[in-house]
Amino acid sequence: MTKANVLQLGLLLFLLGGLSYVTFVFYGLDVAKAGIASQSVLVVLLLIWVLSYFLRVVTGKMTFMEQRKRYRKEYQEITERELEAKFDSMSNEDKIRLIKEVEKDNNNNEETN
Repeated sequence: MTKANVLQLGLLLFLLGGLSYVTFVFYGLDVAKAGIASQSVLVVLLLIWVLSYFLRVVTGKMTFMEQRKRYRKEYQEITERELEAKFDSMSNEDKIRLIKEVEKDNNNNEETN
């Protein structure tokens, strides 16, 4: 969430509190009860927001985690494309030699594990 989003959300909540107060007064509540009712509306909204935050934490749908997954996927796709382009530009002899080297390294790794 950017700073502008935070300011917009704060302004929206401020206006929502004032609007709910005016609405409660309009529908016949006295000033004190309208203030309590509008504060109650804001507290309920705050609790819903906090519960949604905890739900995102528990399910792993946090913004950072989503960005990281998307970044890793895009990075992997770019890397694979670059490797494929380099492999395709190699001569057949170089490709065969590279494949044999990789197989040899894989065999060595399997023996040490």
